[in-house]
Order: sequence, then C-alpha cells, then structure tokens
Amino acid sequence: MEIVTDVFEYLRDLFSRGAFGLTYGEITLALVILLFSIFVRGIFARTVVRGLAKLADKSSNSFDDALVEAVAVPLKIVPVIIGAFIALRVVHIEGDAALVAEKVLQSVIALAVFWTLSRAVNAFEFMFKGLKRTLSATIVDWMVRAVQFVLIVLGFGAVAEIWGIPVAPLIASLGVFGIAIGLAAQDLFKNLIAGILILAEKRFVPGEWIKVDGLVEGTVEKINFRSTLVRRFDKSPVFVPNAKLADNAVTNFSRMTHRRIKWVVGVEYRTTVEQLKYIRDEIEAWLWRDERFAKPPETALFVRVDSFNESSIDFLIYTFTKTTNWGEWLAIKEEMAVAVFEIIEKAGTGFAFPSRTLYMQQQDAPEIISPPERDTSVEKARRALDPLGRFAPRGESDGE
Repeated sequence: MEIVTDVFEYLRDLFSRGAFGLTYGEITLALVILLFSIFVRGIFARTVVRGLAKLADKSSNSFDDALVEAVAVPLKIVPVIIGAFIALRVVHIEGDAALVAEKVLQSVIALAVFWTLSRAVNAFEFMFKGLKRTLSATIVDWMVRAVQFVLIVLGFGAVAEIWGIPVAPLIASLGVFGIAIGLAAQDLFKNLIAGILILAEKRFVPGEWIKVDGLVEGTVEKINFRSTLVRRFDKSPVFVPNAKLADNAVTNFSRMTHRRIKWVVGVEYRTTVEQLKYIRDEIEAWLWRDERFAKPPETALFVRVDSFNESSIDFLIYTFTKTTNWGEWLAIKEEMAVAVFEIIEKAGTGFAFPSRTLYMQQQDAPEIISPPERDTSVEKARRALDPLGRFAPRGESDGE
C-alpha cells in the first residue's frame, strides 16, 4: 500500500514539474485536446463537409457547388483551430508565452480566413460570364488570379499587423526597391502588357491555328503572363514572348471563312482552240455543280486560259471551298484533281511537261564579200581643220 502511495506521489510531483512555465500535466492535457481536435476534424470532414456538398448537389444552380468545393479544404481546419483555442484557455499560460501563443492563434485564424476567401473567388466566376463574352476567358482568369493574389497579400498584411509590424512604412520602403526591380524587369512588364493587348484585341485564343512569319506556326495552347505556348504541328512546344506576337503580323488561319484552291494547269501546245474552250467550260461547270465550292458573289471563281508558257498553254483555276477543315479540303482537292484529269483526257489532249524542240536545217557555206572602199571625206575635213596634225589620233600622220 505504501508502494502505491509512493508511486502516486511521484507521479503527482512529476506532473507538478514542467517546462516553459507549464506543468507536464498541462502540457499533456493540451496535447490530448489537440489530438482530439484532429480526430474531430476527420469526423467533421466526413459529415459536415460531405453533407454540405450533398445539399449543394440537390440545388439547380452551380454556384453553391463551386462555393462548397472551394471552401471545403479550409473548413477542415476549423476543428483544429477550435481545439488550439480551448487548449490555450485550459493550460492558463501567462506572461510573454501567453502573448506569443495568442498571436500565433490569431495569425492562423487570419490566414485561414483570407485563404478561404481567395478560394471562394472561383465560386463567383459565373459573375464574369458577360466579361468572358466581351473580353476573353483568359483575361477573366487573370482577373480572378489577381483578386486571389490581393487577398493573400492582405492576409499576410493582417498577420504583420497582429505581430506589431507596421505595414505602411514597409510598403514605402519597398517603393525604391520596386523601382529598381521594375527597371530590371522591363521585358517582363513589356510582355505582360503585350499579353493584355493580345487578349483585348482577340487576335487569337487557345485552340486556334496561327502563323507568325519567321517565328512560329502552330496551335495556341495557353496565353500566360509573359509568353504564349504554341504547339507546332510536329507536336513540339514553342514558348513565344508576348511582345513578339504583339509587334509582328499574325495570321489566324482558324478564322478563315473559306479555303482557297489556286492551280496552274498546263496543256500541250498541240491543243486546238476548240479543245481549250471545252476544257475551260467543263472545269467551270464541274465547279459550279459541286455544292462544296463557294460561288460568286460570295467568293471568286475563275477558270481561264491564263498564259503561254515555254512548254505549255496554262489554265488558271481559282476557287474557294466552303469548308475550312484541312482534311476535308484535301479530300475535295483530290476529287477536283481527278475531275480535271478526266476532262483534259476526254478533250483529246494531254498535260504538258517541260520540253525543248531543236530545228535543224542544212545551210550553204557563207559567201565572202569584200567591204566597200573607205570614205576619205572625213579625214580630208579633219586635215583641213588641223593642217599641222596636232590633234591627230595616235599612230596617224599626214602621209598615212
């Protein structure tokens, strides 16, 4: 019995001791409360958060679904914060330790609040649907990110105020540093402004096929703050600075209304005038009959004898397809090639190919003809003007 009493007294004495101004009993109690709050957090996540998600699924609008999904993660730390608050009240911390503990708890609460607000911004994306139609979805995404960044900065500013750090002088002191950073990051700001101009002008959007001469050609995948990701047709990614896309001419093939076919078809020079007219009329009639080709005045449609080449008489076929899909355009062009071949074959002539004809004929030996006598009237007139021969050409004299 005495042994049990001694053990009890020893344990009570041990728990009466402690560290940091707290007994081991108080420390143990605080740890138990925190562990229990973590356990409650799991139950809270499985019941309350999932219950809110199920209630949101039952509603007709998508706002509450997005809101619950955005704040679900921050909500899960609420039981831990409550447990930390209870633990601080139970252990009766005094002095500087109590002040530090209170500031830590307040800082965690402030960060949790602003973190929740920054995530909740995504739930209000439906408010920007009108802006997406007038501006661009990418600009709206940038705006959402900017709001989230501001909220996070405000959260850290609130933490700084809790710890007694004045925010205004800190911002003022960062002004000079910011100027230096701005001078060093001119290209960054230039590309950022260029990206905003690209989005505002709607030059292209993700998913469109663009070409910048001498720079890149491919499909736009993403427009970032500094650069635009363009995927070339060989599937290699190209990160192009926005400033280069803003300063250069950009061809947006995805916004074509029609696709053009421009062919020069050469036939042999033995082709008669009647055959030329037949080929011209049949090809033009074939294009007019096919509904896949656009007709005037929507677009131009020409089939004409265009030029006399070195080895051929050339037809110009100039037309547009209604489809802009590359695969469909290739199939239509193939059918058109077969039709042109059949028309020329039916006309009784053929395609010309580069050739040269040499005409050989027998010639007699050239006749040798002596030139007539030289006219001396010019020399006599020259001697009359210059009897001394002062201005006579080199090698000439009066006797010559």
